[in-house]
Amino acid sequence: MYESMGAARIAILAVAAAAAIALAFLVRGMMAPDTPEATVAAAPMAPPPKPMARVLVAKKDLPVGYRITAVDLGWQEWPVESLNPTFVTDGGKPKVSPPDGVKKVANQASEAAQSLVSADEPMKAFDGAIVKEPILAGEPLTPRKVVRGGEGGYMAVVLSPGMRAVSIPVTSETGAGGFILPGDRVDILQSRAQDGDKGYLTEVLMQNVKVLAIDQRTEPDKEARTIVGGVATVEVAAADVEVLARGRSQGEMMLALRPYSDIGGPTRRGGLGANQTVRIVRAGDVNEVAVR
Repeated sequence: MYESMGAARIAILAVAAAAAIALAFLVRGMMAPDTPEATVAAAPMAPPPKPMARVLVAKKDLPVGYRITAVDLGWQEWPVESLNPTFVTDGGKPKVSPPDGVKKVANQASEAAQSLVSADEPMKAFDGAIVKEPILAGEPLTPRKVVRGGEGGYMAVVLSPGMRAVSIPVTSETGAGGFILPGDRVDILQSRAQDGDKGYLTEVLMQNVKVLAIDQRTEPDKEARTIVGGVATVEVAAADVEVLARGRSQGEMMLALRPYSDIGGPTRRGGLGANQTVRIVRAGDVNEVAVR
């Protein structure tokens, strides 16, 4: 009897041990790491790409007074969320759609070029503009940092340091028949009657002076060879303004066109030289004047 009870106990203990072992394996399986597929799914996801737009920027440093050309500009990828309404974009849609809160700024930036001039491409809006504030390489171009011909402040930017803009009345006769264009170099002469019956005296007031504008045109029209205007604006040193002011009070002044090779030469006052006799034919009348 005792033997049968001992055998039963052993059997019960064996079953309990087997159950404990099975339970241990089951718990271990539940606590084991996930499968490779589950591990990949639990890995942190890469952030979504930011919406980008193309912004017009300077390719190099542009100093004050610099005249911009197309080769100075280029397009650069720019985050839409960092766009400023004054930036000029190419008008294309961002590669990734921006949030609604950013989309308004992006649209304003794409319309910035349209507010400059009506051009086929936004880049053309800045071609020929003068830099009013320094622009660094890679910096977006904005309308407030440049000025174009006909806009307020243009002449003040074009003037070199220490120089002044002075206007001179001209006609087709005194302005070389209209062949003098903005950017040309001229001599300014004056012919006036001498006291008594001594004929006329012609004096060179200024030499190699730069012409800034004819009337309000700072650049000739495309393929234009002449500009007939009533006023020529020239650039002279501050100390030479009085020379032209005095000349204007003494009589009519005349512009003599200089060759293109003189563009790099200095501007200086004229003077009286040796006496020469020059015959001037005007409207059929012939006059001889003494030129020194």
